[in-house]
Amino acid sequence: MEGTKRQSSSVIATLVANHRRFLKFLTHRMGNTFDAEEILQAAFLKSVKKSDSIRDSESVQAWFYRLLRNAVIDYYRHRDAERRALERMIGMRMETEVPEPDIERAICQCMYDLLPTLKDDYSLLLRRIDLEGARIVEVAAANGMTANNTRVKLHRARAALRKQLELSCGSCVEHACLDCDCRRPP
Repeated sequence: MEGTKRQSSSVIATLVANHRRFLKFLTHRMGNTFDAEEILQAAFLKSVKKSDSIRDSESVQAWFYRLLRNAVIDYYRHRDAERRALERMIGMRMETEVPEPDIERAICQCMYDLLPTLKDDYSLLLRRIDLEGARIVEVAAANGMTANNTRVKLHRARAALRKQLELSCGSCVEHACLDCDCRRPP
């Protein structure tokens, strides 16, 4: 046990003594000191945990350089994967799906009649967000509210509308208001 502690101390002392060389090695490969220091600190932490596994004190530097090379490769792989994912996200378009006319006609129209029975702010939120497709952030800003507060209020408005639909339409609501005939205009 005592020999292992001495070996660990020797490894750590060697690594600390070569700190500037390791930093220069990484800075050259990273292009900036900030990322180089981050990688070096992570490598030092890893090496302290594994220092007792190094048998030959002369190979400490070679082992640590190998660890640094692998850390640089991992860094660039991770950064490249993030870049590709971001490009895919940017390339995607968010499309609002417009229901087909037949489906739209089959959906219960009672909610339009029931919106005026709700609180004015509930009715406004449902119209702007659910019916007109406005974004919550836009509606919140227009009404001087936070987005979170608007989400909560929208949730309450939907619950109030659901309750009104249950009272008005009965079993139609249980079937998602499809093929409704409770208040259909002629």
